[in-house]
Amino acid sequence: MGLEPPIHSLDRADTTIAYRRSPGCGPGLVFLTGFRSDMGGIKAVALERWARDQGRAFVRFDYHAHGASGGDWADGSIGRWRDDALAVLDRLTDGPQILVGSSMGGWIALLLALARPDRVAGLMGIAPAPDFTERMIRPRLGDGERTALERDGRFIAPSAYDPAGYPITRHLLEEARAHLLLPGPVGVGCPVRLLHGQRDPDVPWQTSLDLAAVLESPDVQVTLVKDGDHRLSRDGDIALMLRLVEGLVRDVAADPCGI
Repeated sequence: MGLEPPIHSLDRADTTIAYRRSPGCGPGLVFLTGFRSDMGGIKAVALERWARDQGRAFVRFDYHAHGASGGDWADGSIGRWRDDALAVLDRLTDGPQILVGSSMGGWIALLLALARPDRVAGLMGIAPAPDFTERMIRPRLGDGERTALERDGRFIAPSAYDPAGYPITRHLLEEARAHLLLPGPVGVGCPVRLLHGQRDPDVPWQTSLDLAAVLESPDVQVTLVKDGDHRLSRDGDIALMLRLVEGLVRDVAADPCGI
């Protein structure tokens, strides 16, 4: 399997995007992380190892102000992170690609498929969170958060994954409205696979059903894990993710690296 690929930097207008890339056959795989996550997560690394074992091209990266990438969190937005992902797709990959997006990465992957339909051969969402700014954040705002947004342009949201919480900015919430996808229709025509845990406390599993119902692709499959949480990072969850990705590769690849 060899050593982990080194971290490289992709220059953007005012910052750099950190990435790891493995060469191989196509269609390649691009992993898109979730909100406040980075490319060192369990799912991204496991998928990279699988891809390298198969001789398949693979890229994982950190959005602006995430992980090893540069940038100020206050400037982060759905549009900016989509543009980071577009730069990775356009400049670091060749030919058809399969996008695998976790949580917010599922939203970003859908936006990429809409922007580059000729480049996206297939898409997998893991606990996909399209429109999470409107569907999950805004409905939970209390008076204190609304006051902080108006006064300071941000508030600190509690997190089960970070004891310090994390800032949610007014810029993030307002800019995201230009990229909302639901209630659809969503003009993604490639094969789509959605994986969601039914004990997900962050993104309700019904989100995947809502999304599946409005995707224009005739080839959409939803897999539910009855005891699965949001991360879906247990050994069994990872094994299921890899089986679904392998099946998607078989469905879209003319010559799937001998798989």
